[in-house]
Amino acid sequence: MNYILFDGTVRNALLPFTFTRPVADIRIGILTIREKWEKYLGSTTTTLTEEYLSEKFPMVEMEENIMINASFLPNDILSEMVKNLEINQAIFKGNEVIAFFTQETQEEVDFDTYEIIEFEEECLTVEHTWDIFAKNDAALREDFELLTEDRTSQPIPKSVNVIAPENVFIEQGAKLEFVTLNASTGPIYIGKNAEIMEGSVIRGPFALCESGRVKLASKVYGATTVGPHSVIGGEVSNSVLFGYSNKGHDGFLGNSVLGEWCNLGADTNNSNLKNNYEEVKLWSYETESFDKTGLQFCGLMMGDHSKSGINTMFNTGTVVGVSTNIFGSGFPRNFVPSFSWGGASGFTTYITKKAFETARIVMARRQVEFSAQDEKILTHVFEATKQYRKD
Repeated sequence: MNYILFDGTVRNALLPFTFTRPVADIRIGILTIREKWEKYLGSTTTTLTEEYLSEKFPMVEMEENIMINASFLPNDILSEMVKNLEINQAIFKGNEVIAFFTQETQEEVDFDTYEIIEFEEECLTVEHTWDIFAKNDAALREDFELLTEDRTSQPIPKSVNVIAPENVFIEQGAKLEFVTLNASTGPIYIGKNAEIMEGSVIRGPFALCESGRVKLASKVYGATTVGPHSVIGGEVSNSVLFGYSNKGHDGFLGNSVLGEWCNLGADTNNSNLKNNYEEVKLWSYETESFDKTGLQFCGLMMGDHSKSGINTMFNTGTVVGVSTNIFGSGFPRNFVPSFSWGGASGFTTYITKKAFETARIVMARRQVEFSAQDEKILTHVFEATKQYRKD
């Protein structure tokens, strides 16, 4: 069967992260949503997404296809229901479609003509940016079970101080010595060729993905995910780094999400709790206003290719767009549009030529090419976000 993941109705609510990727390629837990579905289905997937993203994330359509709403995370029950779908059947949860069987010859899909199968079980969904960290605990535990079932961990080095070693899984090539792992509060997954440096203290649930690094004497609280080739240091709590991002120095990052190719300068800190302890509001591209999150703890949402200088301070509930460069003293405002250059004293436009030069250099350091596709996507984001920049 041919499986196609589509963005669904939540795409705009997940900006700025979906400016540069389909919903399916958001990382939550250990894996991206796409990687989860592919493991459960035993099949590759393609993507139906925004037109400007489709060159990098293409859709392959065949005579018979099952379309899957990428905002729903798979589990055993749901994935079996999806695999067993037949022509003119659709799975719904409430008013939201999860998956449906379609044929290439169909010009449009009319669910009134479909047999509707109600999914009445529980499953994780990603509907808001803050869900990525708020639901990371549950997603990480599910991914840990999925990835480690019927497998044997590499041995835990003798110098490691470990609590609940049965909840620790170490992949081949990982390095860790003289660190403390407390997996009694949740599983700890250490990916292939990852490294945890001496003196670090980590409390699960925690995932360090392939080739990720935890620097000397770091303090990490669950539920935290450090994506592939990402680096953390200092103090990190309940945060998700998608991949290729750096928070390599002292400073606090809490209840936050960083996209790819982000860098936080030394002693960058974010607030995750308001001084009056009130509910945090967060900028929404969907409503173009600050929306209630229902959360008391909510930190920084930072889109791909954004950077902060040393000693940058982010207020509670700050949204930073794509390709921003933030520096200087004081707190920048709680919503920083894409391609902004500056800080608390004001912003100008970060012109694409300079932004692309930086991206090219940063990516080359990790032996990754800044492709023509990447440039087209970021150019589109630059044009689409002009309305938010004041200069």
